[in-house]
Amino acid sequence: MRTVIFDNEAVQSLASVTHNKHRAVLAHLEGVVSRRRRGRVVEAVVPTTVRVEAGWDRTQPAATLNRFRITDQALDTQSANTAATLIAKRVATSVADAHLGATVQQLATDDIIVITSDPQYITAVCSPTPVTIVAI
Repeated sequence: MRTVIFDNEAVQSLASVTHNKHRAVLAHLEGVVSRRRRGRVVEAVVPTTVRVEAGWDRTQPAATLNRFRITDQALDTQSANTAATLIAKRVATSVADAHLGATVQQLATDDIIVITSDPQYITAVCSPTPVTIVAI
């Protein structure tokens, strides 16, 4: 299974058609959809703290993002502990980035793609888990 994770700017890019990176992120999301159609298991996820940081409220019917099949990755006890460790070690500077790193470390897949505007930082946050970084 392949998992695609979106960071804050990737979510903000999808939310606004006028965002300068909207088309690039949308193209990656369309790739997820086309792989699903070919029978490959691919999931798109967003850590809930990233969603909050990006201002994505799923209860707003006008939210463009609601039309995409992107599931939430909740900040549960285990991921909160992992995220707190990343903050304590100064690997991550925000709760959202620490949660993204914790999400990567806890996924039960070895094919993880992170769509981000800050590839070097996200690589450090996700370490030691190998991820493919897609810079937008």
